[in-house]
Amino acid sequence: MTVRYRPELNAISPYQPGKPIADVQRELGLERVIKLASNENPLGFSPRVREAVLQALEQANFYPDGNATLLKEKIAEKYGVAPEMVLPTCGSDEMVDLIAKTFIEPGSQVIMAEVTFPRYQITSLMMGADLQIVPMKDLGYDLGGFKEVLTPQTRLVWLCNPNNPTGSFFTRGELLDLLESVSPETLVVYDEAYYEFATHPEYPRDSIELVQKYPNMLVLRTLSKAYGLAGLRLGFTIGHPALLGLINRIRNPFNVTSLTQAAALAALDDEEFLARTVANNNAGKEYLYGQLERLGLPYGKTEANHIMFDSRRDGQAVFQALLRRGVIIRPVGVPRYSTWLRVSIGTAEENRVFIQALEEVLAELAPLS
Repeated sequence: MTVRYRPELNAISPYQPGKPIADVQRELGLERVIKLASNENPLGFSPRVREAVLQALEQANFYPDGNATLLKEKIAEKYGVAPEMVLPTCGSDEMVDLIAKTFIEPGSQVIMAEVTFPRYQITSLMMGADLQIVPMKDLGYDLGGFKEVLTPQTRLVWLCNPNNPTGSFFTRGELLDLLESVSPETLVVYDEAYYEFATHPEYPRDSIELVQKYPNMLVLRTLSKAYGLAGLRLGFTIGHPALLGLINRIRNPFNVTSLTQAAALAALDDEEFLARTVANNNAGKEYLYGQLERLGLPYGKTEANHIMFDSRRDGQAVFQALLRRGVIIRPVGVPRYSTWLRVSIGTAEENRVFIQALEEVLAELAPLS
């Protein structure tokens, strides 16, 4: 191709989302397929959402509120912050891209973990970052390793807690230690996509309060996971108004649709649905722990809605063999963890079907020596 393009693209591979159910049904001729690949809510979404979206459809001929005023106010009230400290986006993915475009220049030092949400790496590289990747420590973040590569010139630090895909977490003490070590001129992006699922007593549940003390910190949340709105794309960021103001200069003016805003307002009000989601996740987590132990497979304890486990076999081969049985999960896709896969926690029936299929695959494929 003779058309010129950004040379940074040469180091970037496209993001690979979880395989859709319809594709697997069509390609393999299967009637029943379960998807446990993308950490979606197996219970669906709050029944209040359907009614709210149907009502919003009556106004679909108008542009949405570009400021998302009511949604900002709802989020601000729920989390005890001012509305100007809230910025909704089209999923957290959009915010990750906006952050990179706003704060990263060619040659900027950016720090992230070896195994974490891949969008951090893709968007950082696109902006020409000097990326410092810190190896994992027992499937978790090595924040001591982060501190070792920090410099006063570090532009940005990506953190995901609980982490995707490992499900691991770091404690409030570890987070505070890192925040105290970071220059006030360094942006810390703290992604809490799986916040609602975390139950460990040492998990830092007061991250939003920390924003008041550390104005160089942004906290990302999403309604794609626990609230079940993955298809409507709604994330929001809480941070200092000056930081959000910079990001807002390049944000698309109508990035959150009117249907999504209406759905989010309804979803945030349904605490009963959220409680059922967390209860289902906790029960499924314990079941899968027990089954993976029975099968003799190492796994990581999780504070999220997914579990990373070692198949002791080629991860791609396991993935394909499960597809043939109508079960979609996801290989980790990092060379050092080529035998590891991630499975989302589903309903009790979906978890049972996954384990049955996995048991068949383990018998079919020989372990790697």
